[in-house]
Amino acid sequence: MDTLWRLVEWLLVKMKLVGAACLVGMTFLTCADVVGRAFGYPIFGSVEIVGFMATLAVVMALPYTHQVNGHIGVELVVRLFSEKTQTIINICTGILSLALFAIVTWRMIVYARTMHESGEVSMNLELPEHLIIYVTALCLFVFTLNILQSVINNIRKLKTQWIQHLSA
Repeated sequence: MDTLWRLVEWLLVKMKLVGAACLVGMTFLTCADVVGRAFGYPIFGSVEIVGFMATLAVVMALPYTHQVNGHIGVELVVRLFSEKTQTIINICTGILSLALFAIVTWRMIVYARTMHESGEVSMNLELPEHLIIYVTALCLFVFTLNILQSVINNIRKLKTQWIQHLSA
């Protein structure tokens, strides 16, 4: 199991770098397109490519953001509870998130397969959209594994808190 978590950690770092590269690429491509349009030479298909890079930037950043607790949370009320209650709330929300993103990952794979079989391509550049959807599904799978790891860690934390409570 430890090997799986190390693999997930390695993927997380690589995905973060690819997501950052997509963000930088979006910036440069948009700037180049704006300058090109000012001189009457827009970059053909730039909107499609920026859309693909935006999708990749978001899904590549999801697992890392979850790992560092960078998501927006409603903690105003939860902070008032005991550490044990906070851990139980984290476990419950983690299990719900795990179920949701497992379903979303599965449906993305089904959607990518459908797009592949239909031969759907982007409008201008005719790029195969199913490849982006498969990459999105892979990123969501890593995100799901990341959520699973945090649920397991919270269960271990709750077990430790419970043992400390009994021994006190």
